[in-house]
Amino acid sequence: MTEKNVLIAGGGIGGLTAAACLLQRGIDVDVYEQADELGEVGAGIQVSANASRVYQHIGILDDLVEAGSCPEAYRFRLFDSGEVLQTIPLGSAYVRRHGVPYVSVHRADLHRLLVERVTALKPDAIHLGVEVTGFEELQQGGVTLRFADGGCVTGRALLGADGIKSAVRRQIVGAAPVTYTGDASWRVVVESENVAEEHRQRTVDIWVGPGKHAVTYPMRGDRLINLVGCVEHDEWDEESWVASRPWHELKEDFQGWHPSIGALIDAADRDHCYRWAMNNRPPVENWTSGHATLLGDAAHPTLPYMAQGAAMAVEDAAVLARALEAEPRTDEALRLYQRNRIERTTRIVNESSSNRRLFHLNSTAELREEFAKRDISSERSAWLFSYDPVRVDML
Repeated sequence: MTEKNVLIAGGGIGGLTAAACLLQRGIDVDVYEQADELGEVGAGIQVSANASRVYQHIGILDDLVEAGSCPEAYRFRLFDSGEVLQTIPLGSAYVRRHGVPYVSVHRADLHRLLVERVTALKPDAIHLGVEVTGFEELQQGGVTLRFADGGCVTGRALLGADGIKSAVRRQIVGAAPVTYTGDASWRVVVESENVAEEHRQRTVDIWVGPGKHAVTYPMRGDRLINLVGCVEHDEWDEESWVASRPWHELKEDFQGWHPSIGALIDAADRDHCYRWAMNNRPPVENWTSGHATLLGDAAHPTLPYMAQGAAMAVEDAAVLARALEAEPRTDEALRLYQRNRIERTTRIVNESSSNRRLFHLNSTAELREEFAKRDISSERSAWLFSYDPVRVDML
C-alpha cells in the first residue's frame, strides 16, 4: 500500500472522472474494471454546467465540445403538435450565464476522453478483466479489495463506482429494494443524414404526453441524433442497456406523435432498437463505511428524467478528491465527502422521480396548465447549473 493509494472499483464515467480528479491532485489511484476491454455502452449523455466545470478542471472540456454538440436550447414540447411549453436557453447564452457550455455527447466519446486523461496522468492506472467481489477493513487503517479470481489489493481507501449493481454497495448498504417505475425506456441513435432537414433539431427536446415522453438531441457535431422514449408498461423485468426489442413495437408506442419523432423512428436501424426497465431505488442515508465509500449510481441511483445521473457522479468525483486532499484522516475525509453530497443528490433523485408524473400527465390541457406554473430555466439555473463542485464551500 502506498501512502495515498486509492482503489476504485469500476471504470465507467464516474470511476474514471474520480481517477482523473484524484491523480490531478497528486493522489495515487488504481482502477479495477470487470470488462476485458474499455468502452461504454449506451448512447447519449447531456453534460450541463455543473459537470462541465469538472471536465474543465481536469482539462478535457475543449475536447468534449469538439467531440459532441452544443445544442441551442432545451425545450419542453407537446407530443403531437410540437408546441413549446418551456425553454431553457443553451448555446452562447448558457455560456454567458454559467461560464461553461452545455454539451450533448455520445457516452463512448466521453469515456474515451476520460481514459486518455487518466492514462496520461498514470499510464498503468486502469486494470481490466478484474471482477470485484467485496472488501475488508484493516485494523491498522486502509482497506483490502477482493477479486473473483482470488486476488486482492490493499489501499488507503476504496471507492465503489461500479454502478447500480455494485458489489461494494451491497456490502455497505445491503440489498436495495427495487421498484419498477412503470416505464420501459427505448434507446436508438440515428444518422442525421438519414432524416429530413426539418426534423434535425439542434436542441434538446423533451416531448411530453399522456403516459409517455421522449427526449431527442444531437451528438457528434450534429451528425447523430439520440432518441430516448419512456413508455408506461404494466410489467417489465429487464434492466439492461443491451436488451433489444422489435422495431415495430417502438413504432407502435409512438403512433400519433409529432412527425419529427416518427421520422427518427423510421430512420432507426431496425436491428438496434433497445428497451430496458426503469427501476427506482429510494435514497439511502449512508453510503460510507470506514475507509470505503460509494459514488454515482452505486451511491444514489437516479432516474434519467432530469439528465443528471452521470452529472451527479462527476460532481461526486470532484468533491471526493477535494475531501481526500483536505482531510489527512481517510475515514474523516470520506465522511466529509458524503456530508457534502447527500442532501444534493437526494434532491436530484427525488426531483427526477417526480418529473415522471409531470411529463406523463393525461391531457394537453393538464400539461399546459402544469408547465405554466413553472419557470424551469430559472429553477435549474438557481441551484442545479450554478453548482460548482470544484469550488463549492465544504461543510
